[in-house]
Amino acid sequence: MTLDPRTPVLIGTGQVLQRAEGLDDARDPVALMVEAITLAASDAGLSSVPNPDAIRVVSLLSWKYGNPAQFIAEDLGLTPREMGLSAMGGNTPQTLVNAASRQILAGELDLVILTGGETTHTRARYNKAGLTPDWRTTDIAPVPVSEDLTMNMPEEIARKIVMPIQIYPLFETSLRAQAGRSIDEHQVHISELWSRFSEVAATNPNAWTQTALSADEIRTVSAKNRIIGLPYRKVMNSNNQVDMAAALIICSVEKATQLKIARDRWVFPISGADCHEHYYISNRNSFADTPAVRLGGAVACDLAGVSLAETSLIDLYSCFPSATQLGAQSLGLDVTSQLTRTGGLPFNGGPWNNYVMHAIATMANELRAAPGTKGFIWGNGGFTTKHSFGVYSTEP
Repeated sequence: MTLDPRTPVLIGTGQVLQRAEGLDDARDPVALMVEAITLAASDAGLSSVPNPDAIRVVSLLSWKYGNPAQFIAEDLGLTPREMGLSAMGGNTPQTLVNAASRQILAGELDLVILTGGETTHTRARYNKAGLTPDWRTTDIAPVPVSEDLTMNMPEEIARKIVMPIQIYPLFETSLRAQAGRSIDEHQVHISELWSRFSEVAATNPNAWTQTALSADEIRTVSAKNRIIGLPYRKVMNSNNQVDMAAALIICSVEKATQLKIARDRWVFPISGADCHEHYYISNRNSFADTPAVRLGGAVACDLAGVSLAETSLIDLYSCFPSATQLGAQSLGLDVTSQLTRTGGLPFNGGPWNNYVMHAIATMANELRAAPGTKGFIWGNGGFTTKHSFGVYSTEP
């Protein structure tokens, strides 16, 4: 089979986990991203990081660099013509893969580095010590590489219904009512779902929490597992108190060939789709349905020429149990099947907007280990608002 030389291909992935004991040995997010990019180059079989057309960074909350891609380029000795920064949203990593792939296919880019990183765990320790880190900043503006959305209407803001920990419990209660379960029955249902996720994290060397929890441990309230927002105990929430980074290197088949990347490292983003629900949750028909997920997932599968039934590796977004259930329901997936490759945001770690990059990196390695299989990613931003989908395979 002769490939179009403009076909986009993922050639390298890197993931970094920092468990610094003190503040002196704690690195900043840029340092973690630089390491993740270096690992991604090594993963591709390269002795150094190739000079990209663009470095695009997933927007981070641990520190406001102004333009983190500038510092990444400086530290790696790279000269990209574009230094980009995304908008907010957990959908962003897959959205950036979709955008870069289209631009590579169109001949606008040859090689792109995507990265994201957070050191929220370290920042919390700085705050506890009453200190502010002396990390870099710049006034040089980055190139915006994704769109932001306004997701709260004035009436919601006036009633202070604005935080994910307030809104996702509304979705969960609606799903419970739709299923006709009692509160206790539903607790069993979602704690069993999360227990399956924790079991995956326990075997994932890149996960923040590598301890499998029983369903009973997940639903039992304790000093370390308090109620955050009914019905969610602490371990049912995304864990953003992590120091993590990830990176992806994507290029054209022509560039991969020039760089002499071994064929067994190639993972193809076969298709992608981006869409959104009604921006404001108050305008939705139901808190127990996500029609845009249904449509976006169908589009991604149709473009790839595959069905989810043929897809053995699936990672659904998992900031809260309601998100995963809504995604599975809209995509026609059994919620008792394996819906994470990493352990999800509570256990693998939820580094704000960048979890999905870890999911893509993990899946790429699994696809390489099982050539010819298919992988499906769903990323979610906001209040199950913004959605991004990707289908991946070692076969074009």
